[in-house]
Amino acid sequence: MGTALGNFRATYVAVLCCVGSFLFAYDTGIVGGVLTLAAFQKDFNYTKAQSKSINANAVSILQAGAFFGCFVIWPITARLGRRWSMVISSAVFIVGGILQVVNTGSIACFYAGRVISGFGVGAATVLVPMYSAEMAPKNIRGQLGSGFQLFFAIGVCVSYWVNYAVQKHVEPSTKQWQIPIGLQLLPGGILGLGMILVKESPRWLVKRGRNEQALENLIWVRGGDSEEVQDEFAEIVAGIEEESRISEGVTYKELLLPSNRYRLFIAITMQLSAQLTGNTSLAYYAPQIFTSVGAGNSTALITGFFGVVKVVAVSTFCLFVVGRIGRKTAFMGGAAAMGTFMLIIAIIVAKFPPGKPGDSISHSAIAAVLMVYCESASYNLSWGPVAWIYLGEIFPTRIREIGIAVGAASQWLFNFALSQITPYAVSNIGWRTFLMFAIFNYAIIVYSFFVLRETAGKSLEEMEEVFFRGDKTLKGDNVDIDTQSSNEPGRDITKN
Repeated sequence: MGTALGNFRATYVAVLCCVGSFLFAYDTGIVGGVLTLAAFQKDFNYTKAQSKSINANAVSILQAGAFFGCFVIWPITARLGRRWSMVISSAVFIVGGILQVVNTGSIACFYAGRVISGFGVGAATVLVPMYSAEMAPKNIRGQLGSGFQLFFAIGVCVSYWVNYAVQKHVEPSTKQWQIPIGLQLLPGGILGLGMILVKESPRWLVKRGRNEQALENLIWVRGGDSEEVQDEFAEIVAGIEEESRISEGVTYKELLLPSNRYRLFIAITMQLSAQLTGNTSLAYYAPQIFTSVGAGNSTALITGFFGVVKVVAVSTFCLFVVGRIGRKTAFMGGAAAMGTFMLIIAIIVAKFPPGKPGDSISHSAIAAVLMVYCESASYNLSWGPVAWIYLGEIFPTRIREIGIAVGAASQWLFNFALSQITPYAVSNIGWRTFLMFAIFNYAIIVYSFFVLRETAGKSLEEMEEVFFRGDKTLKGDNVDIDTQSSNEPGRDITKN
């Protein structure tokens, strides 16, 4: 473990599966621009009066498909493994992408493609943090896991610039909207074909009783056999055997054990907090947001550079931040920075209302745009990547599939809610929208301090101690750690 070959293979596996994040980000970012093209409206034969509802539907049904995809993939990955589940999710996404790119002239067929693609990307949001966490060495798990957000940022950035390019350089025609939609099939194919060439998760194999193959796969991904690899494998086997003693099968009662109940609570509230930071709303409605702060006729170009800021920030996090600070520090520091920038934006927009959309950009608008860039950078240096790392770390192997599925589904649910609220908030309450997000961010600091547990530097098997210790702070729950580590873990967890 820790050899150059091992780190290369672990990085390769993480980068490959994070293409799923790129797919979601690109697909979400591209559709907003495509739906504004006159060529698309002409081919699908709808009027400007219908465009508002069609735009909302095209965005929301992808999220609805993703929500259900999170749960559909759970029994599949439990039975077939992480690797083949990723291949299946890629194939589903490609089918949906083909339905979108073919000029059928039917908006219903386009909707169907969006739903099917949503199933694929929803499944990927479950599989990516799970597979990355199980395959990466713990000393670089944070860096590799943060690749999910890096590829998300790259996907958003690419989608903004592709939209800009086809609007400026492609004549209005069917090809104008087919190019950006069709490009998503390329990474979809890379994901599916690439997963065929990698190994299955050793932890999943041990859980299925295939220990010999699990050791072979662990040796492969670590770049060779060594005493450290053997120790890690022994730790994996011991941890899964310990979890398996609770009962023969996972039941809902196991999810209600105090430590697991607390993990589920964290998974759901953490995803809610990530949406309440306001950054996802900025990403979805970047042109509208920049217009609202006074970007004027520079909106399209400013939106493109907004994507660049995201990529630079996440890259900085991956290279220089993730291995040097704890998870809680990142959560609290990011929320504090985002709250401050949102508050400054609210003050600027309230004091210097934006001019007409066609006007040139003012000095106050430049300041507001810079603050939006800073807010986005803060998110991508903290909550963006760390939330997905954290979600992949906190659950024991026995309930990791359903735990991550619940967390990912919560992300899609809250994502849907905020994406519906934001455009109306910007239109109706203006600068107070940014004040609202500032208040949310300051509340998230308190939540992070009192609710979240530090997981940096811990192996997945060591998380039991972290969260059993955490159980003691839960009102009404007592946990006897000494008894908990006996031959029948979980039996002596009692409530007052």
